[in-house]
Amino acid sequence: MTCRDPDFLLISRRRLLAAGLAAFVLPSFGRQLDRLIESSPTFDAFVAKQMRLAKIPGLAVGLARAGVVRLARGYGYADIDRRRPVTAETLFHLASVTKTVTATAIMQLAEAGRLSMDEPVARHLDFPVANPRHPDAPITFRHLLMHTSSISDAKYYEVDFREQGRDATLPLADFLKEYLVPGGRAYSSEKCFANVAPGSTWDYSNVGYGLLGYLAGRIGNEDMREQTHRRIYAPLAMHHTHWTLSDTPAAQVATPYDMVDGVLTAVKPVGFPDWPAGMLRSSIADFIRFVAASANGGSALGARILRTQTMAQMLDMQKPAGLPDWLTGQGLGWMASRFNGTVTPNHWGGDPGVFTAVYIAPQTRTGVALFANATATTESKTAMKNIASRLLGMGEGG
Repeated sequence: MTCRDPDFLLISRRRLLAAGLAAFVLPSFGRQLDRLIESSPTFDAFVAKQMRLAKIPGLAVGLARAGVVRLARGYGYADIDRRRPVTAETLFHLASVTKTVTATAIMQLAEAGRLSMDEPVARHLDFPVANPRHPDAPITFRHLLMHTSSISDAKYYEVDFREQGRDATLPLADFLKEYLVPGGRAYSSEKCFANVAPGSTWDYSNVGYGLLGYLAGRIGNEDMREQTHRRIYAPLAMHHTHWTLSDTPAAQVATPYDMVDGVLTAVKPVGFPDWPAGMLRSSIADFIRFVAASANGGSALGARILRTQTMAQMLDMQKPAGLPDWLTGQGLGWMASRFNGTVTPNHWGGDPGVFTAVYIAPQTRTGVALFANATATTESKTAMKNIASRLLGMGEGG
């Protein structure tokens, strides 16, 4: 289950195995960054220290600038018991960072003229979707992308649709109908929709992003998972990015860890039916390519996934009512917050045993991604921010 904000992740009182967090470092890309790292021999020590203080078992970090991957490295352990190191090819559960990909797929369809940001989504659906308190106020694609649709996750968190150790058996379409349509098994007029009208108030919605993925499939006449493989992953040579647990090679996966009674304990991966909201799994070597394009006006490594003006629309931050203090704005898929004294587009993600963060600086065309295989804590959030800050500084100097 993906979560609501940077403080969203379950900060449990569970423990960490004091395994040595030795850094396993892979070659970096780009001479400029190589020189920066070589001239700052404390970089790896800095990362290792942050991991040690935050009790992060394994970490992957990536940096891109001007559409080129500059760094992809692994540190620590993907599997503590087997002493298997994190590498640039280790696969992590991305959790809510997935939403940036789902938003990109929607924007590709908008570019193709298949949908309009401000049209009612109901005209593309095979079931009714309306806030029962505001039945005449249409829900639009912009509302869904900006978390202002009035579709609420209140019931979603009560029911907990996750399945342990396997993909969800409930299809996305059935999940949405059960949750959003009166008479559905999970439907509640009080908890599936907020009191406010669509478009009026920010309220983070996993269900809303599940609906976006379903809409993409209907409008594109192809499951969104196939669309993203064909229109995002293939152009960017992202060959190790997967939507399902069954497609994810187990030998390459970072084991998720949670703290149980003070000990870092392996937990089962989770599957949930609203996969467009948070089921993506990828390596840092793969996903930093997507981040590179997002930070570089929609293109990277010789491939263009969005037009420059479309990417700018995604990063055009608004301040709807209800926006929490930790955000300075909400865009189309991407959020923004103050980071290092600058408003920076970003997205975080988390589930039991995983914590991910992506930052982009469009003014310098720099992007950073960090994946950790442990449930987020106050300490790990600080560590991730510290490492991201150091990486962004390197990118800006490149």
